[in-house]
Amino acid sequence: MVATVEYINGSVRLIDQRRLPNDEVYLDCHDYQAVAEAIRTLAVRGAPAIGVAAALGLAVGARAIEAKNFEVFWPRFSEICAIMAATRPTAVNLFWAIERMKACAQAQRQQAVADVKRALEHEAQRILDEDVANNRRMGLHGQTLIADQARILTHCNAGALATAGYGTALGVIRAAVEQGKQVQVIADETRPVLQGARLTAWELHKDGIPVTLIADNMAASLMQRGLIDLVIVGADRIAANGDVANKIGTYGVAVLAQAHGIPFYVAAPLSTIDASLPSGEHIPIEERQPEEVTHVAERRIAPEGITVLNPAFDVTPHVYVHAIITEVGVLRPPLDQSIAQALRGMAPPIAV
Repeated sequence: MVATVEYINGSVRLIDQRRLPNDEVYLDCHDYQAVAEAIRTLAVRGAPAIGVAAALGLAVGARAIEAKNFEVFWPRFSEICAIMAATRPTAVNLFWAIERMKACAQAQRQQAVADVKRALEHEAQRILDEDVANNRRMGLHGQTLIADQARILTHCNAGALATAGYGTALGVIRAAVEQGKQVQVIADETRPVLQGARLTAWELHKDGIPVTLIADNMAASLMQRGLIDLVIVGADRIAANGDVANKIGTYGVAVLAQAHGIPFYVAAPLSTIDASLPSGEHIPIEERQPEEVTHVAERRIAPEGITVLNPAFDVTPHVYVHAIITEVGVLRPPLDQSIAQALRGMAPPIAV
């Protein structure tokens, strides 16, 4: 599996996902501004990966702060946190990681500034390590939902590239393969930035997991023909009632799955759940630049001067979600209750 994000000698190393699948190029971000720009421009993307990259970027930024005491250090560190938080609005893992790093700094406020910086480095590395471990636990829970010979539709990229390693939705698929199950993955291309075509297909093919690429508008036909057994996607933010924000087009896939009696599963760590939001109506949806729609790579495919809408995400109502796969288990409807139990540290209910 590819190393999506690493902390090496005080710098953040990222695989540049804008260059895939043609070029496997790594970026070495020596300051927090470079990490923020990588998040903003989709060099690194996927909610868990964004959170990990942000935490590491904050550690890099903290290293560069010249301060004799915490009273001088804290406002400068808070400014760096604000810049990082402004990169992308929807993925809640970004804000979760920032708040965790701020809490770490505050817990060390009585220590020397050098000790605060070391603590922040250790905390960022813990966030990275925990993400990989949580993904593997998620995979073990989720693979129980996958039968041998299953044909699985996925949308966007929720694999190793979207996390610190292993993946959420693709981590569940990887775990099924590791258990000896034969599966076939069907990957939506995922317009307009083609994360399914460029990233999911590349990642699975690289790992030797059978993958078939389809255009987004082919999913309904394949479901109608009985060629899809289940759907697994990731998430960028999940509200307290189980509404799921994920890459634009996910809602349509969920509606299609419901119409054809196909299970629709979401794989995401508990850090993706935003319990402060009662429903998906309150999730901010990022609107990205029109060039992502009017161009493919550098080539224009639409007339100049037209109006473009480019929401990066949509919200799938919880009624379409059969289960949410997390590191603590499979959360089933009623999702508001199972989410609340999981966040309180209680074991998820077992379906009868």
